[in-house]
Amino acid sequence: MSPLGRLLEIMARLRDPEHGCPWDREQNFSTIAPYTIEEAYEVADAIAHDDMAALKDELGDLLFQVVFHARMAEEQGLFAFEDVAAAIADKMERRHPHVFDDVEIDSVAAQANAWEAHKAAERRGRAQETGAAESVLDGVALALPALLRADKLQKRAARIGFDWPDARPVFDKLKEEIAELETELEKPARRQALEDEMGDVLFAAANLARKLDIDPEAALRRATAKFERRFRRVEALAAERAVGTDLEALEALWQQVKREEHGE
Repeated sequence: MSPLGRLLEIMARLRDPEHGCPWDREQNFSTIAPYTIEEAYEVADAIAHDDMAALKDELGDLLFQVVFHARMAEEQGLFAFEDVAAAIADKMERRHPHVFDDVEIDSVAAQANAWEAHKAAERRGRAQETGAAESVLDGVALALPALLRADKLQKRAARIGFDWPDARPVFDKLKEEIAELETELEKPARRQALEDEMGDVLFAAANLARKLDIDPEAALRRATAKFERRFRRVEALAAERAVGTDLEALEALWQQVKREEHGE
């Protein structure tokens, strides 16, 4: 039996109504979805750490998520794992006519444009099948991290010309949104209004990153990693010097750590 066949058999046994695992039997698409997202992030984390042993394990965990969803769908008579594999194989051949057909594409940029054209055609087809109004925003998943989804929505809107000409007006927009957030702080506390204004600030920041050709998710991950690295160093120094929770002393240590990183 192939490793994949063995995995599919294991999944079937785990879901067996009589002799399977009680936890696995109780799951459904909604309860498993968070684990699927988590496993995808763990794959990305292994890549970020250049840990190939971990990557092998995490890819296995992610594959198991696909098998899990496919098994639940098969039980409901919707589709099976083989249908999932066939669908993605068909899609890859359809989206790569320059590889699997006689279409010629002579650059990476041209391939990217062709890829997007194929995806747009598929979205139009789905909209026609459901009778829904077509939108350039169709297909941007709700479950994406909010910052990444903001970036994708903005890129989609830009395809039909709804975009700033360059980064300069976005700086002004970001300042405007920050000012509105500050104004809201002066009013009687209204959490929803503050949350809305904070969202506008983050959305404008994502837009600015896009105009500067910066991945906002990657930029925030780098900033978060930098904060974590520096704060751990601050914690160590604070413990050595018995600083405690004195904010002024902690800030002084923070500035010291920054100078150390800059070689000062």
